[in-house]
Parts: sequence; C-alpha cells; structure tokens
Amino acid sequence: MRVISVVGTRPNIVKIAPVARLLRGTPGVDHLLVHTGQHYDTEMSDSIFEDLELSQAEVNLGTGSGTHAEQTATVLMRFEQVLHRTKPDWVIVAGDVNSTLGCALAAAQAEVRVAHVEAGLRSFDWRMPEEVNRVLTDRIAALLFTHCEDADQNLAREGIPSDRVHRVGNVMIDSLVEVLRRPGRAGIVQGLGLRPGEYALLTLHRPENVDDLPTLLRILGAVRELATQIPVIFPMHPRTACRLDSVPASEASRIWRGIHRTRPLGYRDFLKAVQEAALVVTDSGGVQEETTYLGIPCVTVRENTERPITVRLGTNVVAGTSLEGIRQACRQAREARGWSREIPPLWDGKAAPRIVEHLLRAADRA
Repeated sequence: MRVISVVGTRPNIVKIAPVARLLRGTPGVDHLLVHTGQHYDTEMSDSIFEDLELSQAEVNLGTGSGTHAEQTATVLMRFEQVLHRTKPDWVIVAGDVNSTLGCALAAAQAEVRVAHVEAGLRSFDWRMPEEVNRVLTDRIAALLFTHCEDADQNLAREGIPSDRVHRVGNVMIDSLVEVLRRPGRAGIVQGLGLRPGEYALLTLHRPENVDDLPTLLRILGAVRELATQIPVIFPMHPRTACRLDSVPASEASRIWRGIHRTRPLGYRDFLKAVQEAALVVTDSGGVQEETTYLGIPCVTVRENTERPITVRLGTNVVAGTSLEGIRQACRQAREARGWSREIPPLWDGKAAPRIVEHLLRAADRA
C-alpha cells in the first residue's frame, strides 16, 4: 500500500508527524511525506521537523504565499503531478488550511482515497476560509478521523455516513506528550529572567486579528493592561511582525511596555513556554487544545471556536476581540488558576496508532 501524507503549515506537521513515523515503520506500507510549502519561513517550518524527530519531506511543492485562491490552486496543480507520478492508494491530509483542501481536491479528481485527520471541527462561521476548507475536505474524505464527540455530531448532522467516521482522539496531543517527555533545556523563559508560573504567553496570527491594524492594536492594548500585572512573552508570527512594522515608533514604545517580543519559538521551546505559563492569550486553535491538556488557563481572542470542547471541559475562555471582553476574560482566567478541568476522552497520546489501524483495515477491505 502506498500512502502520501501531506503537510503545509506548522500545525499540519505536528498532527501528521506521529502518523508518518508509524507508517514509515509499518511492513507493506510505502510512505511518502509531501510538504506543500505553504509555510515557507524557516522559523515556522524547518526547525519543527527536528523537534518532532521527523525526517524532512521527500517532496516540497514550493507553494509560497498568495491569496487563499492562489495558494489552493497552486497546491492542487502541483500535487496533481505528484499523484500522477507516484500513484498512491491513500492521501492523508490534516486540519483546515489551504494545503488541506488543495491536496484533497487533487486526490479526489485523481480517484485516490482521502483520509482527513481532525475531521468534523466546525466554527459555523463561513467568513473563515478554514471553515470552507474543513467542510469541503470532509465531503471528499473516505475516512474521517475525529478527536471528540462534537465533531462526530457535526458530521452526522451533515449526512456523512457513520462507517466513514472514526473517533481516534487528538493526534496533536501525541506530539505534545512525546516532545515534553524528553529531557529539557533552558528555554526562552529563563533567557528573559522570568520564572515558571509568573508570566503570560501571547500568540497572534489569524488574518482577521493581525491584518486589520485597529483590531490588532486593540488586542495589544488589552494585553498591555495585562502586562502591568504580569510579564507577557510574545513570540511574533512573521505575519504579525510584518503588520506591526507599520506602527510609528512613538506608538510602538507605548504598545510594548511590559511585553517581551521574541522571534518565533521552535515547537519544543514553545510547548515548554506554554507548560510553564500562568496564562495564555491566543487566537490559535491548536494552542486551545494544548492548554486544555496541560491545564493552563487560556483566553482565546476570537468571536468563536471550532473547538468548543476546550471551553466545556478544558481551560479555555472565548473572549472576542473587544477591549472589555479580553480584559474580563483575562481576569477570569487568572482567578481560575488550578481550576477543576478534564482532559477530553482519547486525548491520551495514542491517537496515531488508532489512525494507522483504521487505515490498514480500510486497505484490507478495498
């Protein structure tokens, strides 16, 4: 059986790595890792392969930047060539980025079966390109691997046959568990002279938050208030750093008071920073899951989340992007340190073996 696993962004790599490692060691499986190049910044992509102890991709499509349509179309055209050359039996895609949909479409048109890791997530906000990507990929996929009951229910409501849906747990947690069990090294926290449990961590990268400068400055204004109470570490996504370059120097000096800006962190260093934080403020979906597993209070600066289980069972508060909403959510999260929380079922670091097992069973039935 020939299987292609696709990655395009840093979160994709985190989700695919445990599956790819298992497939590469499975007798009778010829596995190929394809990187679309959607994340082409070295700090956002290359170092994570080392952190996850994953060999670099055999194929890189070199997609680069562009609009959503340009990226998706470029991935579709270039991946089609890989499919014609390699003739796989399965293509595994993960998440909801443009690479996910582009490769799923190319596979469907080439009559190659698609397996979707992290299927069934829904924000019900069609303004988000990711929502379109999720829904269309789930319609295409022959196997849909979900990480919670919410996702199963979403797919059932949409008429996806139940025999195509398998709840396997959260494969991101597989990577988190594996990386954090390794011996650590001094990280960004010690380098800044901060102590575990005595700082907050901020991440921002979503276009709706960082491309609109008034929205970005409003979020940073709320974080600046938080920084008067507790130091804030801000590893800046390249997209965010580029947008903030346009802020006048006089304004910038006021924004950054109490906020420690850093370059993007490697995956291992970032997880350590999350694990030792008193509070995380983010617009990332994956960070909502990581903080839920680690029991770290999380404030999500978005109007909604496709991961409501992190609010219901975990440590996540959805704050919106208003100054008062973020201010109140940070207060709530800080007061809730050590609160009662649950780790969702099957978020146990063993999702990848379940995925591979279902994939092999499906291959036997074909």
